[in-house]
Amino acid sequence: MRFDIVTLFPAIFDGYLTQGLLDKAIRNELVQIKRHDLRDWARDNPHRQVDDRPFGGGPGMLLQVEPTVNCVEAIEAMDDRPARRILLTPQGKRLDQPTAEDLADSPRVLLLCGRYEGFDQRVVDILEPEELSIGDFVLNGGEVAAMVVIDAVVRLLPGVLGDENSSREDSFSRGNRLLEFPQYTRPRTFRGHEVPEVLLSGDHGRIAAWRADQVRLRTEQRRGDLLR
Repeated sequence: MRFDIVTLFPAIFDGYLTQGLLDKAIRNELVQIKRHDLRDWARDNPHRQVDDRPFGGGPGMLLQVEPTVNCVEAIEAMDDRPARRILLTPQGKRLDQPTAEDLADSPRVLLLCGRYEGFDQRVVDILEPEELSIGDFVLNGGEVAAMVVIDAVVRLLPGVLGDENSSREDSFSRGNRLLEFPQYTRPRTFRGHEVPEVLLSGDHGRIAAWRADQVRLRTEQRRGDLLR
């Protein structure tokens, strides 16, 4: 799978792409992540400027349509696989686990990271990207949101996790749209808090039944809307 990230600040991703499972997935060639500086498509502009004041007035700056469209079209020509265009914006559809699973089935995803007051509306009108949000709040730019999308998707790719069942039992996962059961490890007792006896029993049937009960109970207590 390939990710292409369009951003004004490619270096933001330096640490993120070199740590943990994501670094391992890149080194094992399970995923490709390419960063593209939007300023490289600043036309006839020695200052590499890709933003300007909005028509009609108002605060802030907008990312211009021409360099953005040219950038996306050039990037898409770098690989024969069709790219799903994703614009990170708080006005978009909320990212959830089914959306991450859907993206994980795509061979290529192109992520547009906005800055300032966002993109000229013609970017949306011409490129027709899917608009995706990670929550009802505003960030300084789309880079952190892009990391969230990548993180949610890459762990679903075959071979990334050590145990393929890990993602299947996650909260909201394809096989379990409810919340995951609580889990414990050593020590058995800590400050008076005991590991549930059933988990120490070795009885896999009882353990499975307990976990199923905990899934329903936890979901009912915390996210009753999922049960409905």
